[in-house]
Amino acid sequence: MKIYNTLTRRKEEFEPIREGQVNIYVCGPTVYNYIHIGNARPIVVFDTLRRYMEYRGYKVKYVQNFTDVDDKIINRAKDEGVSALEISERYIKEYFDDADALNVRRADVHPKVSEHIDEIENFVDTLVGKGFAYEADGDVYFSTRKFPEYGKLSGQNIEDLEAGARIAVGEVKEDPIDFALWKARKTEDEIAWESPWGMGRPGWHIECSAMARRHLGKTIDIHGGGEDLQFPHHENEIAQSECCNGVSFANYWMHNGFINIGGSKMSKSAGNFFTVRDIRRKYTGEEIRFLLLSGQYRGPIEFSEEMMQQSRSSFNRIKNCLDDIEFMIKTGTDEKLSAEEEKSVDKFDDFRQAFIKAMDDDLNTADGISAVFELITEINTMLRGGTSKSYAKAALDIFNELTGVLGIIKAKETTIDADIEALVEERQQARKNKDFARADEIRDELKARGYTLKDTPQGVQIIKDESI
Repeated sequence: MKIYNTLTRRKEEFEPIREGQVNIYVCGPTVYNYIHIGNARPIVVFDTLRRYMEYRGYKVKYVQNFTDVDDKIINRAKDEGVSALEISERYIKEYFDDADALNVRRADVHPKVSEHIDEIENFVDTLVGKGFAYEADGDVYFSTRKFPEYGKLSGQNIEDLEAGARIAVGEVKEDPIDFALWKARKTEDEIAWESPWGMGRPGWHIECSAMARRHLGKTIDIHGGGEDLQFPHHENEIAQSECCNGVSFANYWMHNGFINIGGSKMSKSAGNFFTVRDIRRKYTGEEIRFLLLSGQYRGPIEFSEEMMQQSRSSFNRIKNCLDDIEFMIKTGTDEKLSAEEEKSVDKFDDFRQAFIKAMDDDLNTADGISAVFELITEINTMLRGGTSKSYAKAALDIFNELTGVLGIIKAKETTIDADIEALVEERQQARKNKDFARADEIRDELKARGYTLKDTPQGVQIIKDESI
């Protein structure tokens, strides 16, 4: 597999630190509100990376943090008159609701800042002891100039940073380009912990360095996140981690592109953002996930009503194929594969190899999805005339194999309620009696309840709309 490494600006053959194992750290959300579609993109992209690495035989340890201590959380807590941790726990719960809808698997570890204060304090203390950081009135700052390679990830240079840097009110930094590792408590009601420098809390950048080292070691295989995190967050992580640990922090850096709306980058500050929760009121999590994987992860994605409708249409083609396969497993002939079916099954590995080739090329999910659609075309052609159960089962295996890597099909309930089945049976009897008015009436009632009926030579196929 080749991965585009932001650090080197080129695609590189992936070589893990330990053979057969991959450690991945991905920056998670700051939990003070619902996640928006821009937050969802790295969550979905790196969930897919994890799935693909596992598919290729690696043992993966996947860590995605929650920033549960932050100025935004503190400000919201003050506005609502509750504690900062009440706010963060509320929105961690809401995050999982959205993530589950997007079919995102739980990370092996979801570390929280509030649960790693000791590790963070030790990390900061080590930097101070090594002369890379200094204390000033209860704050602790990193001496950026003491890391000669600062800017190697983002391409920033010290001179440009110096020209645009300033010291904010209340800061006592020795140099405008230094950044905070530890922040002194400003008010008595602000969340804080005891430390060698007084009551305070971690800065934003230090948390990921400390938690990554705690759960994955001093050097990790892959560090991921959104393009917006390259600078300053990931740049600062590299500086403090490599100064503290004395070794490279991450071997591969992967960054996904932005979500654009009307050609402009989506952002909360611009007010042009949509939460996943709001989008889910009209579209399923699977349809949203499909959109987020429809382009190569490093490029931008345009988000619009039109694009979501296209995503729905494409996803329905995938879902309909699955419904048809499962129906044929129930109703197909019991004979072994015909000669024509054998030829079709022999082609399945070609689609598999096309999928792997695409995904091996820097996780190119767009081309991976194209391979899946080519597979679907082949399967649909065979199913159209009816097939054996053996063929349908072989088709289901390859279908689940490839769509499972992409995570675009959620597990669904396969049982149909007895009252639904009774209505279907009543409709069939009405058709036999030539009572077409009653048959149409039942069809409309079932459709209103989220069930579509498809008449086939093998019988009536009941298709449930999962969005209802």
